[in-house]
Amino acid sequence: MRLKIGHLGLMLVILICLFFCFAVSASADSTSAIWPQQTAVTNSGGSLLVDASGAPNGYFFAAVSYNTNHRLKLRVIKDGTTFTYDLKTDTSYELFPLQLGTGYYEIHLYENVSGKKYAMAGSIGLYVTMENQEAAFLVPNQYISYTKASEAVAKADEICAGKGEKDAYDAVCKFMSTSFVYDFIKAVTIKPGMLPDIDGSYAKKMGVCQDLSAITCAMLRTQGIPARMIIGYADSQYHAWTTAKVNGKDIFFDPTAAISAISSVKEYSMERYY
Repeated sequence: MRLKIGHLGLMLVILICLFFCFAVSASADSTSAIWPQQTAVTNSGGSLLVDASGAPNGYFFAAVSYNTNHRLKLRVIKDGTTFTYDLKTDTSYELFPLQLGTGYYEIHLYENVSGKKYAMAGSIGLYVTMENQEAAFLVPNQYISYTKASEAVAKADEICAGKGEKDAYDAVCKFMSTSFVYDFIKAVTIKPGMLPDIDGSYAKKMGVCQDLSAITCAMLRTQGIPARMIIGYADSQYHAWTTAKVNGKDIFFDPTAAISAISSVKEYSMERYY
């Protein structure tokens, strides 16, 4: 007996095939991740150099125009909210987030002149339009620093292959909870202003709260899941943790607590995020 498929049945078969093709292409995969690139487009104001070509994707590059032995600070301001960063004292560019979405940003460069006194050395204004208001949490930055060659990226691809957002998120959190230990020695020797070390901590499978949170964010971001590293207080203890937007909902995850390196916390208080 032959099965005859009419035009309607054929269309249904085609639609089903298209659906499954889309489902596979929409699964978590770092091949669709955004990888910041510098261009020749540079804004300058005083001694401040800014490559804002990536601003629609939530990031910019900044550098000072001369080598100096003085400490430098970069301030990014929008709608009364200020983020302050250290900036390298040579002329190499660093990557910074525009984590407040669409709008007007002021970017100021300050140079240490004596003691704790800083003087403005440059400034630019930047109006940014972002189609995706979560764009800054899908790319690397000074705090969440990783590359295509990072082992954490390859591992994220491995454990998230073929998974949708929620399953990929769960896979990353499970990996962080079962594969790392807390670096108690680093916790008492870390210097103020030290940035998270994603590659070094991943290689040792060991880190402090900011390292563990940064690795979590890097793995999620490369899979297309917006993730923030939050810095603030766990009760009275200075701490770092993560939140991620999974299928439109914000989900909290503290990798340090997940490996039982911090006692039960009654209240988390956010100070800033990257």
